[in-house]
Amino acid sequence: MGRFVARRLLQMIPVFFGTTLLIFMMVHALPGDPVAALWGEKAPDPAQLAARKHALGLDKPMLQQYFDYMGGMLTGDFGKTLAGRPVLDVITEALPVTIRLALFAFAIEIVLGVSVGLFAGLRRGKAFDKGALVVTLLLISIPVPVLGFIFQTVFADDLKWVTPTVQDSNDITQLVLPAFVLGSLSLAYVARLTRTSIAENIKADYVRTAVAKGLPRRKVITTHLLRNSLIPVVTFLGTDLGALMGGAIVTEGIFNVKGVGNALFKAINLKEGSTVAGFVAFLVIVYLVAGLIVDLLYAVLDPRIRYA
Repeated sequence: MGRFVARRLLQMIPVFFGTTLLIFMMVHALPGDPVAALWGEKAPDPAQLAARKHALGLDKPMLQQYFDYMGGMLTGDFGKTLAGRPVLDVITEALPVTIRLALFAFAIEIVLGVSVGLFAGLRRGKAFDKGALVVTLLLISIPVPVLGFIFQTVFADDLKWVTPTVQDSNDITQLVLPAFVLGSLSLAYVARLTRTSIAENIKADYVRTAVAKGLPRRKVITTHLLRNSLIPVVTFLGTDLGALMGGAIVTEGIFNVKGVGNALFKAINLKEGSTVAGFVAFLVIVYLVAGLIVDLLYAVLDPRIRYA
């Protein structure tokens, strides 16, 4: 198991640097001069413009900027925004809100998705199963912005249960609606994956053997059927946690949540390479750690994978 973990950790290194370099190059290739934009509609003084770029390190070649930035990041220095504010301060201010929102959405999709998929798989072909397939198909088909508008209209404007937009991003009760919208697509996939896996494994020999041994139905389902059926679901959930962090960009815009999505969107508009790279680095780390946890869970559920 130790060699398996070490191999996976080594694989994360080139992925991290490759991804961050690609994002850094894409931001660098965006049209316009972000420093000159600080002067607004006025033409900047060439000397002041050059001095500001030199102070920010933007007059160096792109690759040198990248290596300087990554070197600083390894020591905890994420650089400064064009306005002079430490990027780390922006990240630490926005990240907890997005993590809270993503974890809330993640919990919703696990609890509801696995529960609906389990009951639908056990009742394949019956009314509950058919209803679950229709609802999940609707959730998959409707784009997130449209779903957010529908939820705002129904639950905020018509029923008055919540406010249309989040007034206080630190109030977890106000994140219920955006969390459900954020996790709705993944919830539908989790429900369908669980349902299909349960429906296939319920006919497996080990389930028939467990039933023939006289084990209680609850133990057959939880110990044998559900454990083996969750392998593809766990794989999806692991990669989905990172996707939720990235998908929060749209949801946070719809519901005015002051998280990473809002900050990242502003940074892209202002072409703040260091800010974008800092946020992306965090998101890449989240993806990689989530992938590592999935592989470890996978190896625990099926030990043959450690030696593959």
